[in-house]
Amino acid sequence: MLQKQIRNIAIIAHVDHGKTTLVDKLLKATDAFRANQEVQDRVLDSNAQERERGITILSKNISIEYKGIKINVIDTPGHADFGGEVERVLKMADGALLLVDAAEGPMPQTRFVLRRAIDASLAIMLVINKIDREGANPEKAMDDSIDLMMDLGASDEQIEFTMDHVIYASAVNGYARLKPDDGNMDMYPMLDMIVNDMPAPDVDPDGPLAMQVVTIDHSDYVGRIGVGRVYSGTIHQNDRILVVKNDGSRTTAQVKQLFTFDYLGRKECDEVVAGDIGAVVGVDRTDIGDVYTDPDKPVELPPIEIGPPTLSVIFEPSTSPLVGQDGDIVGGRQLKQRLMQERENNVTMRIEELPDKTGVEVAGRGILHLSVLMEDMRREGYEFQVGRPRVLYKKDKDNNRLEPIEQAVVECLGEYSGKVIELFGNVGGNMMQMEQGKTMCHLEFEIPTRGIMGLKNRILNVTHGEGVFYHTFLKYGPYEGEIGGRTNGAMISMSTEKAVAYALGTLQDRGTLFIEPGTQCYEGMIVGERSRPGDMVVNVARTKNLGNQRSSTADIAVQLTPPRTFTLEEALQYIMDDELVEVTPKHVRMRKRILNEIERRKWRVRHGLVNK
Repeated sequence: MLQKQIRNIAIIAHVDHGKTTLVDKLLKATDAFRANQEVQDRVLDSNAQERERGITILSKNISIEYKGIKINVIDTPGHADFGGEVERVLKMADGALLLVDAAEGPMPQTRFVLRRAIDASLAIMLVINKIDREGANPEKAMDDSIDLMMDLGASDEQIEFTMDHVIYASAVNGYARLKPDDGNMDMYPMLDMIVNDMPAPDVDPDGPLAMQVVTIDHSDYVGRIGVGRVYSGTIHQNDRILVVKNDGSRTTAQVKQLFTFDYLGRKECDEVVAGDIGAVVGVDRTDIGDVYTDPDKPVELPPIEIGPPTLSVIFEPSTSPLVGQDGDIVGGRQLKQRLMQERENNVTMRIEELPDKTGVEVAGRGILHLSVLMEDMRREGYEFQVGRPRVLYKKDKDNNRLEPIEQAVVECLGEYSGKVIELFGNVGGNMMQMEQGKTMCHLEFEIPTRGIMGLKNRILNVTHGEGVFYHTFLKYGPYEGEIGGRTNGAMISMSTEKAVAYALGTLQDRGTLFIEPGTQCYEGMIVGERSRPGDMVVNVARTKNLGNQRSSTADIAVQLTPPRTFTLEEALQYIMDDELVEVTPKHVRMRKRILNEIERRKWRVRHGLVNK
């Protein structure tokens, strides 16, 4: 039975295509919004935070009421590294808005989420945004989007629905149109199309309760909060429910509080009906995939699998000579407290303190998964250091070592496919499938997780920025043997001083620099990469000896090549086992684990590494 009073819509968009602005204008277009001063203040506060912090606040479920119909708008992670989360979130939706820039058309990053939406058989409505910008070509953007859907294997019904449901919008100016030049100056055509044409949830409101948890929220006061969609029946406050875990185990619990989504926040309610999305408080240690059902008539739903952690890093308090200059929170106790709090909030990570209490091991799904946590912490004012990401191995029954194998997918232009295949061959990848579309080539590989580190940048290089690379955990397989790492040595600062242009001018002939004149360096900090194997200790503060002779070229400035810069993810992929990444609110530095050169030599002698 269709639940005609509800619409569940996912938004698929590239990060720069105006998703936040569009949702903001949809909120402000509704009559209920204009009548509710509290909601208006909440939206304005959210917008102010976005401008101040430079991050998206409207990144979770929101709700809009229009013509008596509740529209749940579900954000989807735009990055392919969160593939499991994308599939889970799309389970709550019945339709999707594909948001495309009128000038740029569909971006490569859009392909991943769009493919998942097509596989989930969602009805897709096309929204071409920024039609007012210079260089906008809405017709070409529409044609490219339809071609992309065909290339991704959309059914004839999906393509026909999309071609019949196209909105031309300028979110920043607050209008949506059925034709680019029809003169409409409000958002109502888009809301009308969602209400009238997007599918309503097909559920059984009179059946036994069945609700599945898709995401987990956390509160310091009530603990974990399960968020998911009700597939049948109705869940009431104080109900006694049966909780079925992914592994089949069963427990009972009582619903203490119920919430539904209300504009940017949640509001407490007495019941959540079939087809709606709600949040449940009262289930201890609830987890993703849990099914809340009727104890007398239990309903079975397919379990949701969460990929196991495949990489781990060690978080330690910073021991840098510059510690405390950028961040406010530098102590080991505060670092441990913050990570233990994250363990409650983030069920996809495994966080445990080391037996010797020197640090905290954090295991996650990949480099980006781990670096998102680090980025959040540095914005909160933490300073810390992390080691090289380590692959998590297992043993089989015969005591053979098993390592995580990922299924990697690359979509690129056909002319670059040969170079991509060669790249994967060099890091232990095996090609499993190759499909040639009209313009794009779809490649699938099985590759050890160790081989994925640092691979994304190389793929972007050989595909000239046109390639899309994403990967998901597949299985644990036999150990593939050694995979080559970084071959060139590092340039290491010998003293704690600011870098001088004259010294860097002589060093840039020996390799690639990571710093520029005036950068504060310290002993043991990595300042560049040699052009040959073996580390080299350098003096970055050496100045020119002044004599009493004059030269016609004395005033010619040193010509320096711009330094190579690293993001947090790139730094984690670059370092070796004896190196660390120092993370502060303002800087990402790489350093040797042992800062002093003499101590490093002693350590190498003790471990038999002198001639290696």
